[in-house]
Amino acid sequence: MQNNDNGMNRVTASPEMPGSVHWRSPSNIALVKYWGKKKGQIPENPSISITLSKSHTETFLSYSPAKGQAGILKEFSFEGKELPAFKERIERYLHQIGSLYPFLKDFDLTLSSYNSFPHSSGIASSASALSAIALCLTSMERALFSSPSDDYSFFRKASCAARIGSGSAARSVYPGYALWGSAAEVPHSANEYAVPLNDNLHDDFRDMGDAILIVDESPKPVSSSKGHALMESNPWAAVRYGQAKMHTGRLIEVLAAGDAGEFVRIVEKEAMTLHSLMMSSDPGYILLKPGTLEIIDKVRQFRLETTIPLAFTLDAGPNVHIIYPARFRESVKDFIEHQLAGHCSKGKWIDDNAGEGPVEITGNDR
Repeated sequence: MQNNDNGMNRVTASPEMPGSVHWRSPSNIALVKYWGKKKGQIPENPSISITLSKSHTETFLSYSPAKGQAGILKEFSFEGKELPAFKERIERYLHQIGSLYPFLKDFDLTLSSYNSFPHSSGIASSASALSAIALCLTSMERALFSSPSDDYSFFRKASCAARIGSGSAARSVYPGYALWGSAAEVPHSANEYAVPLNDNLHDDFRDMGDAILIVDESPKPVSSSKGHALMESNPWAAVRYGQAKMHTGRLIEVLAAGDAGEFVRIVEKEAMTLHSLMMSSDPGYILLKPGTLEIIDKVRQFRLETTIPLAFTLDAGPNVHIIYPARFRESVKDFIEHQLAGHCSKGKWIDDNAGEGPVEITGNDR
């Protein structure tokens, strides 16, 4: 696969049937958070993320004409194991997107997926998993019908389909920075799909590291789906959605201007707001751990002492992402190993960075 002028991965169609497609799609970490949604997986506010590099899901899809009765998902495995609960979720997802891919009912599908990262590691596995499946289905459609015919339409459709399975997955089909949700500052942005945000970007923000500190590996007591639902009755919801819209517009300006201090302020404010919303829900809940708070304090102190503009952020869990300009990698790595790793579960952390987006694996690459 080749890159086009926008840095997107170019898709080469294959008319073979039965056939197969294979995609590697990354997770992402939100800088402006998506928390709260309307019917149809429509976000209450826009969100901005950085697509990761090493934290990804590989998905292999093979298809053939259905034998006898209507087809769809015949086999599903994750990391070599058949998991009925996962299969049921994917089956529901395939039925949800039937209007986008109406031909699916005429095919028998086999899916197998692998993650490059462990479960409960502070990485959004649904973002990488659902975006990889959506990319496979869109490649299948192109192979069969030569549509979508151009890369712009291809990735937009994959983003739309990924969103239906997992909101944050909409952003994972693009490299670098991505925006999901309608924002007045970005023409052609929409609630139904994400768009890339890399054209008007200051050089200081083009090469970013993301250190993922695994404070707790246990499953979350409250799922993200439940957390989104609790926003419907949260007394601060309307204020939050207004704040997120303001932060979205401001962060777009900051990314263009190269204002590292304001970047840190917005990103950390978003992380703290996310968890304050969880605590103010009814019932309220706390996902932060003592180690999370220790890391946050030490990150702030390190930034004050060194002036290195690293920022902490959090997903809906206790594990901490540290976002920083990659030119400071060695200093940040030394800081983590000597001061922060002791707060991590078995000293675990993942040394990741902003990535180039999903990749179709073809021919000898498999």
